[in-house]
Amino acid sequence: MTALEIDTEYLLLKLRHLLAIDSPTGLTDNVARYCSRELELLGLKPELTRRGAIRAVSQGGRRHGARAIVSHLDTLGAQVKAIKANGRLELVPIGHWSARFAEGARVNVYARDMVFRGTILPLKASGHTYNDEIDTQPTGWPYVELRLDVVTTSAAETTAHGIEIGDIVAIDTQSEFLENGFINSRHLDDKAGVAIMLATIQAFERAECQSPVDIHWLFTIAEEVGVGASSVIAPEIASLVAVDNGTSAPGQNSAEFGVTIAMADQSGPFDYHLTKQLETLCQKNGISYQKDIFRYYRSDSASALEAGHDIRTGLVTFGVDASHGYERIHLDALRSIGELLLHYVTSPMAIQRDVEDFVEVQDFTK
Repeated sequence: MTALEIDTEYLLLKLRHLLAIDSPTGLTDNVARYCSRELELLGLKPELTRRGAIRAVSQGGRRHGARAIVSHLDTLGAQVKAIKANGRLELVPIGHWSARFAEGARVNVYARDMVFRGTILPLKASGHTYNDEIDTQPTGWPYVELRLDVVTTSAAETTAHGIEIGDIVAIDTQSEFLENGFINSRHLDDKAGVAIMLATIQAFERAECQSPVDIHWLFTIAEEVGVGASSVIAPEIASLVAVDNGTSAPGQNSAEFGVTIAMADQSGPFDYHLTKQLETLCQKNGISYQKDIFRYYRSDSASALEAGHDIRTGLVTFGVDASHGYERIHLDALRSIGELLLHYVTSPMAIQRDVEDFVEVQDFTK
């Protein structure tokens, strides 16, 4: 087996491709097709649920007690709430994000038969007209509107273009990749996590790695609205590690460098034994890491537990500055997480009882 290394050029290329595909929750078919084709090129056989969540399995030493790695393909976005009398569109968000970060965004509006371009603007957008009122108006979704790049001055004219209530609005990423490793873009949550997983799979297959148990590579399509990994967990899975963004902000211990291991989120603590295993792997393999707790955050792991799956869960994150806004990450964190995942999926089983659903007390963990 060759050295366990992440191909960062491949990782960055996949991230660019993913960011170029609109995929707000509810409009994920295209990104699911892209991800599935890439998994096939990597030698795996992806399977899709009815709505498009993906599972691809790397066979290991045994089926039961399988490990799963998960990230999500869907992003934040918006929907048309109403067509206003002036022909512009009232919006509601898809996922939880502030209208403060919507102001000025260029967007695609996915109507039934075509895609329209537009801009999200505050209701009072012109200083030449409103003077200081542009600074004093409130922030929130009721105080923005979508200006379409079509000829319209009325609701009837907008409707005549084929735009309807419920149409999905995808927000442009405004991506920028810098030579020093920083990446600025919307939707790094969780396109960066998907790119990390693809790069990890590439390295795993290239090095002809062996795992003591099957590895389930999972990609979900509704994490931003809380559904996440609720319906893509097979019965043989014993542990699930989510790959998502960590919040680099005052009061947090996350960083844009190295791995940030989450100890808890708003759904509670992550599994003690699995988290310890991830931390030990970082220590043994010289992977920089820090630990953090997220009070206003949840991931695919929470939805899996809420759906009733009796699995161990963990979360490894890449630090994101201004999460759910104008996000920034660094390549160092993406590479570090990929290295940790490689060591995790190839490491011996830490808890042998996990191959069974039920055991007697003498076989239980301490």
